[in-house]
Amino acid sequence: MSVIYIQGGVPLEGEWQVQGAKNSVLPILAGCLLTREAVAISNCPHLSDVEAAVDILHHLGACCVWQGDTLVVDASGACHTSIDEGRMRAMRSSIMFLGPLVARMGEATLTYPGGCELGPRPIDLHLTALQAMGCEVNEADGLITCTGRPQGGVVSLRFPSVGATENAMLCAVGAKGDTTIVNAAREPEIVQLQEFLNALGGKVWGAGGSVITIQGGQTLHGGHITILGDRIVAATLLSGVAAAGGEVQVRGVDWRHLSTVLQLLEQAGCRVRSGTDSIWFRRRPDVPLRAVAPISTAPYPGFPTDAQAPVMAAFATARGTTIFQETMFSHRFGHVPGLKAMGADISLHGGGAWVRGVPQLHGAAVTATDLRGGGALAVAALGAQGETTLDGLEHIDRGYEGLEKMFRHLGARAERR
Repeated sequence: MSVIYIQGGVPLEGEWQVQGAKNSVLPILAGCLLTREAVAISNCPHLSDVEAAVDILHHLGACCVWQGDTLVVDASGACHTSIDEGRMRAMRSSIMFLGPLVARMGEATLTYPGGCELGPRPIDLHLTALQAMGCEVNEADGLITCTGRPQGGVVSLRFPSVGATENAMLCAVGAKGDTTIVNAAREPEIVQLQEFLNALGGKVWGAGGSVITIQGGQTLHGGHITILGDRIVAATLLSGVAAAGGEVQVRGVDWRHLSTVLQLLEQAGCRVRSGTDSIWFRRRPDVPLRAVAPISTAPYPGFPTDAQAPVMAAFATARGTTIFQETMFSHRFGHVPGLKAMGADISLHGGGAWVRGVPQLHGAAVTATDLRGGGALAVAALGAQGETTLDGLEHIDRGYEGLEKMFRHLGARAERR
């Protein structure tokens, strides 16, 4: 198994075009089942999670072909209604196929999804959403069976879950009636899913707000979508600059999608200038970060839980103490042991992490236990003295397209071997 070696202490300099967003492309890939014509997905990132989604599509009978950074999906031949445990456990977003499968075929049989172990992420919100649209859901012997043609209805989410909102949208487009989703998630990826569905002939509006309306029963055709830039990859890159120092221009990302992260890093002493689709970012190597007021993760537009780990790694050497309160996932501090092995002073109390800045981190052999935790360990390694060996790349490759290449392009000494 490969590992990444990072020699820290080198400021980052230059420009980088951010990859397409993992959290945008995965529901779009599932949504390709809703049309019997070809869909072209540009700026599609080459990730193991994308490969897992493509494998599911192939299993269901669809044809997927790469053309550079464009993935063309033709689901006209999709005829199967079940996804086996191995494919379902390859990624957590596999549950996203439930809604479009039921909408297209009238039935679906899945097992429970896998992916990073971040603590309980119940799928009951997904199942309740489909039930609200008239589908029958049964759970037995590790299988989830959903039957019936969705009729539309009112889906009221008790929590603004991104995945449940997307699954409901995908199912509702194929329903016979109209659907209203109340307390919907507001993330930019939800807005892009609406853009995708409407580009194929759907009638969806309200994404970006808390109420989304879908007029079902439209016959979808083929089309094209360009995946937006990955705001969490951008946050990881900026955290790396905050840890190691330097000056970078990050292109292909909307700064508004990162406003809470940028505001925090600016309060810590970094300089930020934002353009239409780019962010200029600087941290003087001779001026350490300073601690900021407590940070609490929250649904968009709050501070993103996916950015918590990389940002925490940057604050490991800030002056003072910064508290990170994790409200979304109970096991989202899996990166803390690795940071402590590198010399960080962090203590956990319930859902909070007290990060007391130390003058310098040192290299160590560490292992990523989840996707964003792996990004955090890479961020810490960039600012540390000495060499860090980063293992567990199967987690990192789920959401970062060549993490070491990104940092090496900006001057870091990072190599996978």
